[in-house]
Amino acid sequence: MFKINENYLKLPGSYLFSTIAKKVNAYTAANPDKKIIRLGIGDVTLPLAPAVIDALHGAVDEMGKKETFRGYAPDLGYEFLRSAIAEHDYRARGVEIAIDEIFISDGAKSDSGNIGDIFATDNRIAVCDPVYPVYVDTNAMAGRTGDYIAAEERWSNVIYMPCTEENGFAPQLPDEEPDIIYLCFPNNPTGSTVTKPELQKWVDYANRIGAVIIYDAAYEAYISEENIPHSIYECDGAKTCAIEMRSFSKNAGFTGVRLGFTVIPKALRAGDVQLNSLWARRHGTKFNGAPYIVQRAGEAVYSEEGQRQTKEMVAFYMNNAKVIREGLAAAGYSVSGGVNAPYIWLKTPEGMTSWQFFDYLLETVNVVGTPGSGFGPSGEGYFRLTAFGTYENTLEAIERIKKL
Repeated sequence: MFKINENYLKLPGSYLFSTIAKKVNAYTAANPDKKIIRLGIGDVTLPLAPAVIDALHGAVDEMGKKETFRGYAPDLGYEFLRSAIAEHDYRARGVEIAIDEIFISDGAKSDSGNIGDIFATDNRIAVCDPVYPVYVDTNAMAGRTGDYIAAEERWSNVIYMPCTEENGFAPQLPDEEPDIIYLCFPNNPTGSTVTKPELQKWVDYANRIGAVIIYDAAYEAYISEENIPHSIYECDGAKTCAIEMRSFSKNAGFTGVRLGFTVIPKALRAGDVQLNSLWARRHGTKFNGAPYIVQRAGEAVYSEEGQRQTKEMVAFYMNNAKVIREGLAAAGYSVSGGVNAPYIWLKTPEGMTSWQFFDYLLETVNVVGTPGSGFGPSGEGYFRLTAFGTYENTLEAIERIKKL
């Protein structure tokens, strides 16, 4: 008789945002006359940039002609896109990344979940707390996290690195030595960042203890302050200890189009084995590549017009973030984030858990956010709002909250 992967049975409930969707759908069904404003999930609302649309149309036309039709994409992705990434995301910042160190995918979420395929199951992971749930959940599915301790809302074999108001919502080097360290800056959900010297400490630490850093830079386009690194490879020695993941979802609005990439330098090794070659083998075996038309759209993001238009999109969302941050602060809430990231992290009113505050906002002012406890035990007592709504809805949501 066949057997299942029983690690799935250890997972508590459903995925965080699935749980939120179920609660909101139930409320909407019971209250069809209410206007719900959703500032919970980090999904974009602006249309794709004109340069991207033109590239999509052009690529679709190519697919309709025998002379320009494309079938399977190359394993690593088309060279035209990888070259654009190497030039604009790295060389422009003084970092040399070879195009065969860049792997095109259908998004950073997929890569952050799949990267565990190349690591042994007895590696111990360290995560920021709070953290993007995919890092922990996918490691739980693989059997790395031990048992779930419901009373503490944590896993027995995970090293949690608390990110609290006291440490500026940035993790400190852990007391226990991990094998794999997950870092996300600008951070989801807290919106926090670290300076280059602070990030250098993590690179030095990982190299010293022989750990690998999984660095999620999905929100680097939102960085506005000069002293914040856009890539971990701006730090000395990062190529021997770090894997970097990026997404087109938030910088160019590709949440429904799906495109991302992972960088694994050839200098990153486990003994004599290059992790680059392992990921290439996994990529070629389990993934048939992002569609040609989508990769052409990604290339257009790096064009002169594409860069200008996507920067306007980022500025639009960051203006929403300013509206949320300043509006909540004026209403007496303790808030952080929203400066280098499209997320605002706020304390729940005294005495309310994060899920109680979720229900209170939904039922009282019909605004949806994300409970902090869904991101980890240190997220309890906090709440995340996203700046990805429309400007009008963002203004209305904050006005509703200010009247509470």
